[in-house]
Amino acid sequence: MSTSVRVVGFLAALAAVFGITLAAGRAIGPVEALGGGSTPTHDTHASPTPGRATPDPSGAPDGSADAAHQPGGLQVSQDGYTLRLLHDDLPAGARTPLELVVEGPDGRPVTAYTPQHEKELHLIAVRRDFSGFQHVHPTRDADGTWGTELALTPGAWRVFADMTPAGAEPLTLGADVSVAGAYAPAAPPARDVRTATVDGYTVELAGDLTPGTDSEVTLSVSRGGAPVTDLQPYLGAYGHLVALRTGDLAYLHVHPEGEPGDGSTQPGPGITFGTTVPSAGTYRLFLDFRHAGVVRTAAFTVTAGTPAALPTGGSSDHTH
Repeated sequence: MSTSVRVVGFLAALAAVFGITLAAGRAIGPVEALGGGSTPTHDTHASPTPGRATPDPSGAPDGSADAAHQPGGLQVSQDGYTLRLLHDDLPAGARTPLELVVEGPDGRPVTAYTPQHEKELHLIAVRRDFSGFQHVHPTRDADGTWGTELALTPGAWRVFADMTPAGAEPLTLGADVSVAGAYAPAAPPARDVRTATVDGYTVELAGDLTPGTDSEVTLSVSRGGAPVTDLQPYLGAYGHLVALRTGDLAYLHVHPEGEPGDGSTQPGPGITFGTTVPSAGTYRLFLDFRHAGVVRTAAFTVTAGTPAALPTGGSSDHTH
């Protein structure tokens, strides 16, 4: 046999061996590198590329598939907008400064807003045990920085920025604030509180919240047993209502029915609001109303639907 024939035969055999080895390697998968690490792959479970969002399990590439269906205030970012607090660790005090910016899809502070209820931005601050609640309206600098003062006690707080950036849909973003100091959590609110008293005023809540359905509640204001029929407009209505779901403090938009001067809306004693709650559970409602030139806040607790009972033991067999 000639030398050239033997060389060709050897190369053919070598190619066959290489092909079998390659096929086996593909069947078995990548071999771990020395030191315990694995060979990088393009598998969908690999670590995300820096700077690129991890795919949302719902299938939305930006993780926003359910954002439109979620209550407000649960996210610090939504629809390309981000709430950024300049400081989220604040001291306790009656006049503690708070500064924030709302960054737009371009990463820059938003400087143009569409006013809602007479204000460009409504800031709600609530301690997580509901022992503190404030509704204020910060002032905005030309560079887009908002500033205000809050009366803060030690504990964990949540702040909500309720606004409409120019050209965008209304949205509410939320962020946590820690306030240093000795902290004693307040007792949880009673299951249902439909009567509130504040500064000699009594406010009664009528109506129920039905999960997933448009609901109406009416709050009636009286003083010394007499109905108050000369409420003063506040934020374009005779009252402003904020609803928060206990547990996660989901922020719900509540809209007053009618407005002052429309010919049919009376200045008290009743103020009617419409809202939709997303789930069964307990909600805290805070009504701001104005009378005799002073804005006062009345708080309520309302149970919507029948929350699922917690397991108490027994069989571990669960039927879905």
